[in-house]
Amino acid sequence: MALTSKPLSSDTWPAFARLVEKHNGIFGGCWCISFHLEPGEGKRGAAAYRAMKKARVRKGQAHAALVFDGPDAVGWCQFGSPAELPNIRSKKTYDEGLRKLPDWRITCFFIDRERRGEGIASLALREALRYIAQLGGGTVEAYPEDYTGEKTSNSFLCSGTLGMFEKSGFRKTRKIAMRRWVVTRRVPPKRRSTPRANYGPSIHQRPLA
Repeated sequence: MALTSKPLSSDTWPAFARLVEKHNGIFGGCWCISFHLEPGEGKRGAAAYRAMKKARVRKGQAHAALVFDGPDAVGWCQFGSPAELPNIRSKKTYDEGLRKLPDWRITCFFIDRERRGEGIASLALREALRYIAQLGGGTVEAYPEDYTGEKTSNSFLCSGTLGMFEKSGFRKTRKIAMRRWVVTRRVPPKRRSTPRANYGPSIHQRPLA
């Protein structure tokens, strides 16, 4: 069966929620909300984070490229503007060297535990960049980890690996932690005849890269 990609929306929320619930809320009940939070918003429980995420999705204030196998979401790549995703790792060091904010940020990935190692993260990244192009393009920034030659927990790789981003055309701009880099890429806008809100799905045949 072909893998498909769809944007996170009210229509795809049920599949997104099923994947999160399958993994007990992800990382202690995060519900992929932590990068949305402003400093000082404080820690809340999984139920509150679920409601917050759903409200953002309903308002169009949460973006992600979801990868589907049939009706089931098997992973995603989260992206958004700095206003939408103000909270990043190593933010103090990041802010110290900041010259200009990017147009877009890619902040996290999540892949179904039963589907890891199949290239789904790379596919989700490609689709996120495609959606960004449909939404007007611009400078895209991400904050991957460099664990080249090392084994590490998947929880440390939720921001993606440096190698994956470099293969997708990103370049290193500066280091903000021992293994964490700021990487950037320029994405040109894609001319579209359909409305901005309806940035659409695509289909990918196996095998994945």
